[in-house]
Amino acid sequence: MANIIITGANRGIGLALARLYEARGDSVTAICREGNDDIEAVADQVIAGIDVTDETQLPGVMNVLHALIDGPVDVLINNAGVFRNETLDNMDTASIREQFEVNTLAPLMLTYHIKELMGEGGKVANITSRMGSIEDNTSGAYYGYRASKAALNAIGKSLAIDLKGQGIAVAQIHPGFVQTRMVNFSGDITPEQAASGIAARIDELNLDNSGRFWHSNGQSLPW
Repeated sequence: MANIIITGANRGIGLALARLYEARGDSVTAICREGNDDIEAVADQVIAGIDVTDETQLPGVMNVLHALIDGPVDVLINNAGVFRNETLDNMDTASIREQFEVNTLAPLMLTYHIKELMGEGGKVANITSRMGSIEDNTSGAYYGYRASKAALNAIGKSLAIDLKGQGIAVAQIHPGFVQTRMVNFSGDITPEQAASGIAARIDELNLDNSGRFWHSNGQSLPW
């Protein structure tokens, strides 16, 4: 049995991941802004009311994790995120700033704190997006989302280097175009299909391939 922590686990991809790992017999700890009956029915522990952008809450989260989790954390999945669209005709710096806070800084700070609970063989999966690929950008716009995910990819690469000595591997995983509320359910695959691919990539993750930018289908993506 592995100890799995998932942020943004109350719906969409996060909830599908929680259900997948619970079905595998793992212990799931969900960290989310709002709890609900769906995640309460699945997770072993739900830490609700958490704003991942509020660093002052993190010491309290750590205290709860120390008390609730038996043994080291095996997998941290930084899944919580927000998606907005700014264009040159509709620019919103507050929106861009929010996306950096949630999509970029929160995963870094959560990893910074939770790494102390992880042992050798631990894994960190940052749920990113191919929209963070500079090479793959052929349509423009989405300034905050693209930039925040590109920054998350850079952070994940640095984490892979810095955590290697601790025996912790890190991956950046694009889930695919998923039918979630974030995109008004207009995706190509279900959250369950995305979760299956993400879990497969996490299973494959090790110190030799740490730092990669993967599609959940196994394809390597360009930076």
